[in-house]
Amino acid sequence: MMRDFDAAQLALPGIRGLQPYQAGKPIEELERELGVTDIVKLASNENPLGVSPKVAQALQEKIAGLARYPDANGFYLKSALAEKYGVQPEQITLGNGSNDVLELLARTYVSAENEVIFAQHAFVVYPLVTKAIGATPIAVPAKDYGHDLDAMLAAVTERTRMIFIANPNNPTGTFLTADALYGFLQQVPSHVLVVLDEAYYEYVEAAERAPSIEWIAEFPNLVVSRTFSKAYGLAGLRAGYAITHPAVADLMNRIRQPFNMNELALTAAMAALADEDFLQRSVQVNCEGMAQLVAFCEQQGLNYIPSHGNFLTIEVGDDAEGLYQKLLHKGVIVRPVTGYELPRHLRVSIGLRSENQAFIDAMVAIANEA
Repeated sequence: MMRDFDAAQLALPGIRGLQPYQAGKPIEELERELGVTDIVKLASNENPLGVSPKVAQALQEKIAGLARYPDANGFYLKSALAEKYGVQPEQITLGNGSNDVLELLARTYVSAENEVIFAQHAFVVYPLVTKAIGATPIAVPAKDYGHDLDAMLAAVTERTRMIFIANPNNPTGTFLTADALYGFLQQVPSHVLVVLDEAYYEYVEAAERAPSIEWIAEFPNLVVSRTFSKAYGLAGLRAGYAITHPAVADLMNRIRQPFNMNELALTAAMAALADEDFLQRSVQVNCEGMAQLVAFCEQQGLNYIPSHGNFLTIEVGDDAEGLYQKLLHKGVIVRPVTGYELPRHLRVSIGLRSENQAFIDAMVAIANEA
């Protein structure tokens, strides 16, 4: 006879109230559920070009050595990142995707007595890691779907330990200027870490990008987080990093799991950094695809949130969930964002021109069937 066992009661209080992260529906899952083929996935903000040829070659050459553990400290990748951004390797913490870095930061600096500030409609991982630790999440109401920096400053208390800012923001694509961010950092107390999540940094026009990494010398409480999952096309390998003051990196690395970036991820990230042509082509494809979707929305009279990322969040009406299901039946996967308090919207990743057109055609067909 099985003994009485209450798993939930034994778990930490912060864990019991969490809901698992809901990723975009995989292609294989839709095939199993509906028997649909020729599926277009525009749900997870992935690079539609895949991986660069240099990455593919580097991975092939590495297969024979996979019986060995990877370099636990990621020496060569840290060195390459340090050279690219003009920092010291001691300022870099590697992660199993940037989500890993965000969790490391929270575990290093936030306790159950603390508060963590983030914006309404911001990335779901921010409240997730906050609640898991048992800290108090403070969601500041959005301003034009983005960050209200004045309101976020007003929310800071002695208990505040961390502020998450995504720039561009996911899932809305909103963007904060360099001047706005700099002015904000000047006013944040030194006992608060500001985590600037720049997962979509490469998609921002060069003239608009904030010199965020340079600011770390002036603001040691600033953390810049980036990823190889988006423009670099390595979502399946999970490679991310944070650039911080060396003392912050030292503390994060004390709790970072050994080998949290595997050998293939380290190899791919190195090769991706070396393929600037592929990165520029990825950005160009995104610009063209964004223009394609924006033109469709304007032709159809659909409101959308202007985006600086590789996705467009579109207002589709009161039955966004119903439209999402209809798109699934036509073999097009997009992303509902009801969980982000945007129940009238769908987020659509930018794909290849043919993939974007498949979404457009499906939308037109559904409208004609109504």
